[in-house]
Amino acid sequence: MTVVALAGCPGSPGATTTMLALQAAWPLPEGRTLIAAECDPEGGSVLTGALQGRLGTGLGLGNLTLPGRRGAKELHEAFWSELVFIEDDKQAQQRTGRTVLPGFANPLVESPGFAPVWGLLAEEFAGIESHRHDVLVDLGRSGAFGPSGVLARRADAVILVARTTLPSLHAAAVRLEGLREHIRHLGLVLIEEEHRAAYALAELRKQRDLQVPLVATLPYAPKQARVYSHGATPERRFERSRLMLAARTLAEALVRQIAERRAAHSRRLQQVTGQGEVSYAG
Repeated sequence: MTVVALAGCPGSPGATTTMLALQAAWPLPEGRTLIAAECDPEGGSVLTGALQGRLGTGLGLGNLTLPGRRGAKELHEAFWSELVFIEDDKQAQQRTGRTVLPGFANPLVESPGFAPVWGLLAEEFAGIESHRHDVLVDLGRSGAFGPSGVLARRADAVILVARTTLPSLHAAAVRLEGLREHIRHLGLVLIEEEHRAAYALAELRKQRDLQVPLVATLPYAPKQARVYSHGATPERRFERSRLMLAARTLAEALVRQIAERRAAHSRRLQQVTGQGEVSYAG
């Protein structure tokens, strides 16, 4: 029952790869659905990368433009037909398991017309929670700002993905400074490329006095990452690789933190209102 948005920085820090690795590692009880939604206004790469073009380019976010312009009901009806269920046909029929919403195939054409639909899509993601589903949202380098920024504001948590290089850290500092003005639950994931995360985090906080929590670190593992970025064949024992072990740690941390936050929020409301069960509002 979670919506987690991942945002990136210039220089391809790995937000999409992180989302897909996180999706594979996410604890998913039977009967639940986990949607990895590629919502980068600058375009998607899942169909041609991780899925290696096997499904062509006919599915995805761009097909929701017209239904979204007609209203929330039509967007909801069209939404499920654009998902790619990546495990088996039975799960697709039951709308359960791990699935992907591919991004814009032609962002120069599709992205500008989608501006009035982002808000309805954010509501769709939030509404999925009533079905006990989870959503991971890839916002790319620019999607946490502008019209698509509503996806970040409505998420249970926003994670900025950056590499531990000085250019990436500088870009991350600028973005974190902008995000913390309107994002309540903001965290950082560092991909350890040139420096250790502790050094990188100290540098980041020194630059802008940013006290943003470090949620997890991921290894810089280009060969393993190509499974998600280019659809490469996983090596033997890939599930026990450093990348996947770190992705599981990240998934467990996010699930735990959001559950604890919701429980604390519920307790506060009960103390104020004296009521029993209450809904989580953010």
